[in-house]
Amino acid sequence: MPKKYRKNALDADDLEWLDNNLESNDDLDGPPEGDRWSTWDQSTPTERGPRPHPDWLVTELAAVDTELGVLKTGKEADVHLISRGVPGTDRRCLLAAKRYRSGEHRLFHRDAGYLEGRRMRDSRMSRAMAGRTAFGKEVIAGQWAGAEFAALCRLFELGLPVPYPVQIVGTEVLEEFIGTPDGYAAPRLANVSEDLPALWEQLVEAMVRLAHEGLAHGDLSPYNILVREGRVVIIDLPQIVDVISHPAGPEFLNRDARNVATWFAAKGVTQADPDELARLLRVEARLD
Repeated sequence: MPKKYRKNALDADDLEWLDNNLESNDDLDGPPEGDRWSTWDQSTPTERGPRPHPDWLVTELAAVDTELGVLKTGKEADVHLISRGVPGTDRRCLLAAKRYRSGEHRLFHRDAGYLEGRRMRDSRMSRAMAGRTAFGKEVIAGQWAGAEFAALCRLFELGLPVPYPVQIVGTEVLEEFIGTPDGYAAPRLANVSEDLPALWEQLVEAMVRLAHEGLAHGDLSPYNILVREGRVVIIDLPQIVDVISHPAGPEFLNRDARNVATWFAAKGVTQADPDELARLLRVEARLD
């Protein structure tokens, strides 16, 4: 009969076998290729993107994730390119994995202003966040990741030009890769010089729709707007601001307007007027 193992039931032969085979057992648990098993099953339904999930998204549990490199580095997070696919099939998609840094390395240089609108019920967490303790920084990291994922979900469902939010696992946000099928990222608006009047109109429409929902990007600039096949895509949304409840809400609207309109105006787009765009956004948000 097979042994019914208990902690104190292992004899010398058992321990020797475990020592000799533990490493090989670990190998058997790993994926047949790539860097890790797909993390799809590590997120709950509420931690996944809006349904219906797009056809291009690989959700099979047999899928593996392969790291392809770093797309962008930042003070709060790094963005990695991941290929998620099912070995032995042509089921594959590219994802952008935004990973917020660990507490000891993180530099949330924008915390103070944005967190004014994110009070927590747990006073212990609030104190830790305010004191920037190690625990407080981890809480902040979770808030930034959660805020970005929630914003992406909300804006995607509203039809705004943002990447599809795939899932959130801890402080990693996985989202649609904006680029070519062979892994070349779409250019930032700051590096684009063609069709600027049309891109301006698209961006104004998106900003007006955001304002109508009582929201501002909070840090909008030509560096966090991508252009894919002539269409703008807004990225980097962890600091999205509710302009109604936030004490500095109108200023965030004004700043977003100044940042983008000034850039377009400098590129010769005559319709781009920072003051006029700011006024339009405030009216749409019912602040004026």
